Amino acid sequence: MRVILASKSPRRKELLKYIVNDFEVIVSDADEECAESRPDKLVEELSRRKASAVAANISSDEPTVIIGADTVVSVKGKILGKPANDDEAAYMISLLSGDTHQVYTGVTVIRKDENGESAKTFSVKTDVHVKKMTPEEIKNYVSEGGCCDKAGAYAIQGSFCKFITSIEGDYSNVVGLPVSATYDALSLT
Repeated sequence: MRVILASKSPRRKELLKYIVNDFEVIVSDADEECAESRPDKLVEELSRRKASAVAANISSDEPTVIIGADTVVSVKGKILGKPANDDEAAYMISLLSGDTHQVYTGVTVIRKDENGESAKTFSVKTDVHVKKMTPEEIKNYVSEGGCCDKAGAYAIQGSFCKFITSIEGDYSNVVGLPVSATYDALSLT
């Protein structure tokens, strides 16, 4: 069976290797503008768009599974995507400092074969607790670079981990793909 990851994220690609040995990456050109205010529904909609955009260009001659995913950070009801620049990254990190936030990843698995198309969409939430950071720590972290391609301006598997006091939920979800739930979805579709 052909498996396609509809994401350019190197973190999702690495995580998917724990589930699927052989897959290809086709980056989705789906519109990511969405007015949804609930983070779980937002990531579900965006994952569905990404997977559907790739699925629309795949013939059903060969059984194919397309996996789309999207991740956001939510703190006190405010959704944080990827920051546009270092100033926005510093602002996002200041919101996370000394507080608990949620990381939501939505996943859509589309199966196409001679019988048609089926889809399963879900989201996973993980709570992340961040210690109080000084303005200097925030500035130094942002100056390391790499904040602008990550939801909430950080990667749990990078140097930001020194500020995380605990998590409740799926660690891989915070990285960008809830491995266990995705494995289950692939088994059920």
